[in-house]
Amino acid sequence: MKNISLLGSTGSIGTSTMEVVKQHPDQFNIVAMAAGTNIDLLEEQALYAKPELISVGTEELARELSKRLAGVLSAEIVYGLEGLIEVATHPQASFVMSAVVGSVGVKPTLAAIERGKTIGLANKETLVSAGHLVMEAAQRHQATIVPVDSEHSAIFQALNGENRQDVSKLIITASGGSLRHLSRDELAHVTREDALRHPNWSMGAKITIDSATMMNKGFEVLEAHWLFGTPYEQIETILHYESIIHSMVEYKDKAVIAQLGTPDMKVPIQYALTFPSRWPLPTETLDLVKCGTLHFKEMDFTRYPLLKLAYDCGKVGGTLPAVLNAANEVAVSRFLQDELTIVGIEEVVHQVCALHNTSSHPTLEEIDEVDAWARQAARNWGK
Repeated sequence: MKNISLLGSTGSIGTSTMEVVKQHPDQFNIVAMAAGTNIDLLEEQALYAKPELISVGTEELARELSKRLAGVLSAEIVYGLEGLIEVATHPQASFVMSAVVGSVGVKPTLAAIERGKTIGLANKETLVSAGHLVMEAAQRHQATIVPVDSEHSAIFQALNGENRQDVSKLIITASGGSLRHLSRDELAHVTREDALRHPNWSMGAKITIDSATMMNKGFEVLEAHWLFGTPYEQIETILHYESIIHSMVEYKDKAVIAQLGTPDMKVPIQYALTFPSRWPLPTETLDLVKCGTLHFKEMDFTRYPLLKLAYDCGKVGGTLPAVLNAANEVAVSRFLQDELTIVGIEEVVHQVCALHNTSSHPTLEEIDEVDAWARQAARNWGK
């Protein structure tokens, strides 16, 4: 029986993780879980999983959930960042699924690493903001990090059993997101509903917007750099509309190993939970005959300037990627509140990054400081 702490249980990765757990009730046990504000779904999940510890976003929500579960479930209920850290470091959990959205995932993930736990990493911002600290901590505490993003899981699988010195480049595929058929001139008229309509994947609002701007892919480039120790010059991104090839690795002998599958996040989630084994999973089988044709297109950095910016910020390093992430989180939130256009997201992120004086190899405290500065700058832009 593998005991699991689940961070971000009510999000898209969290709910898919719950589905995988339900497929193997004799193998997986959720001992602790955390969510933000969706306590209706969290209550339902808790009644099924019966965890010992639950965390929510605020003290008020903690009191409300306590009332709902009184006499039904004896779980301890905590809240806030401290609650997230408690869930991440639950003494009985050997595996932590880090699936919260945003840089709030950095501290609980680091805390779990420091306890030597295996991390299923689905929180991009942890490596984007503090990749050097996370990977150094993982090495120091001998903690295993298994990627959950479909692209990084694909690379992880394509590297399995191979000599890392033989890698020529990593090739990360991108669907292009909900606005891929639009020119830059047409982006000015995009609505929130347009941007949230992803053609292939069912994801949360923030990630779906990041996919539309291609910032999501930029974050994945930064993640790949840290996860696999690969220079940015050896990380390529290409458009692949069908999302069937999740990513590829090219080796020095020009052999290319690709991982294929239907766009179903339960596949990489279960692989992270069962690695190095593969268990049966009742999901759709990939039918290449039915697919017929797979399409690929060279990445256009003029069409997707935030992807180019992510490469540039990654190469500079230091505190700049944390600024990139924080400014983007605020800009996306403003877009979802109809304060910005899609192009406005790009402008905010570029302007905030341009204003920042980068510090190299920052501490966690320095990252917190620049994160707060970048958020305030992004909130104030254009007002």
